[in-house]
Amino acid sequence: MFDKNFEPKIVGFLCRWCSYQGADLAGTSRLEYPPNLTPIRVMCSGRVDPSFVMRAFAQGADGVMIFGCHPGDCHYQEGNYKALRRYTMLKKMLKQFGIEEGRFRLEWVSAAEGERFARVVAKATEEIRELGPLNWSKVREAQYA
Repeated sequence: MFDKNFEPKIVGFLCRWCSYQGADLAGTSRLEYPPNLTPIRVMCSGRVDPSFVMRAFAQGADGVMIFGCHPGDCHYQEGNYKALRRYTMLKKMLKQFGIEEGRFRLEWVSAAEGERFARVVAKATEEIRELGPLNWSKVREAQYA
């Protein structure tokens, strides 16, 4: 088993126009949520390259989240649809590497949804905490098996 005091490290890629603003609203509204998420602002969720996700896991993240504008509300017209296609492909790839499905998420959060942002981060943190730390050496072994 793993340490009961385990706190997951989660990397979050946040769309600059909506999700990052939603996170900011959660902060300015003083909403409480776990401090486990390290936010990385990107211009659009569609700009999150699959290698960013893999690199986050390889460098010690126990979970990775991509936050984008709601479908139909992307400031770059179709960026969030591109993110959804990549997410679907990445989920299949991560499963083949032995990374549990609950460690990787795509969430739609608008600038006005600070409460939703806080709720989603809290839920993801709890689920990843229950999964325990990601054993990257085991993942790398599966890669070459």
